[in-house]
Amino acid sequence: MSRERVRRSVDRLQGTIPPETTTTGYLLRLSRPRFWFYLAGPVVVGVAYGADSLAALFAPIALVLFAYFLVPANVFLYGVNDVFDADIDETNPKKDDREVRYTGDKTVLAAVIVSGLLALGFVPVLTSAALATLALFVFLAVEYSAPPLRFKTTPLFDSISNGLYVLPGVIAYTAVAGELPPIAAVLGGWLWTMGMHTFSAIPDIDPDREAGIRTTATALGERRTYGYCALCWLAAAVSFAFIHILLSVLLLAYPVLVFAIARSSIDVDRAYWWYPAVNTLVGMVFTLGGLWRLIYGG
Repeated sequence: MSRERVRRSVDRLQGTIPPETTTTGYLLRLSRPRFWFYLAGPVVVGVAYGADSLAALFAPIALVLFAYFLVPANVFLYGVNDVFDADIDETNPKKDDREVRYTGDKTVLAAVIVSGLLALGFVPVLTSAALATLALFVFLAVEYSAPPLRFKTTPLFDSISNGLYVLPGVIAYTAVAGELPPIAAVLGGWLWTMGMHTFSAIPDIDPDREAGIRTTATALGERRTYGYCALCWLAAAVSFAFIHILLSVLLLAYPVLVFAIARSSIDVDRAYWWYPAVNTLVGMVFTLGGLWRLIYGG
């Protein structure tokens, strides 16, 4: 065992954050800043398509939802994940530099719990449909990682449960439009998240197998997981064709990209870190489409 691993083990036993990391800095790294827009981005898209005027884009509820899903919701989601994956993460190489390991610190645990409880602040201001969607988000955010369901350890259910990432967009759309978005858009977004989640699990195949964790990616293996992701993204593109053909064409970039990665010598561990930028770019184009509809119609 390396000196660094020994130090981390001692930190964990003592329930302390590594001394070179402040609590705030630790929580920020725990929240995965590269992935903040995976939750906040759908809020922007949902508002862009749900708004009926330019003023509605900046409605207080839209701004508050964006703020919540930008940071607190990420602290909650990834914090729950890290708390219940503490043992597994001991051997996960991603935790050595780009992310952090949960050390058992009670202050961190309290911050994660409070971040989840902040969602209760929306109870007085959201419609019943939006609140039901928010409740589903909280449920999936917890049960993806926590017992008794712990979806992340059951192949296929780990993928399906990650539809939670599209739910902030559903909530935001409903909050500003007063009704749920078209079912084809929700289904397309859900299928997209299934593909994205399973692709992101490819770098974890070896650590998960070593820890005895079964996921869609460990069950399929790397090559077949590429195929599964491509099928999810193709299905998402088909679903969005019922909304607008240009949105469908845009989503075809994902199966094309995963095919290129699978056929090349590019390390998936490296390609995995491209996707925050790719997803942000695609989300921006989605948003511009919504703004075009709002300003020019059609």
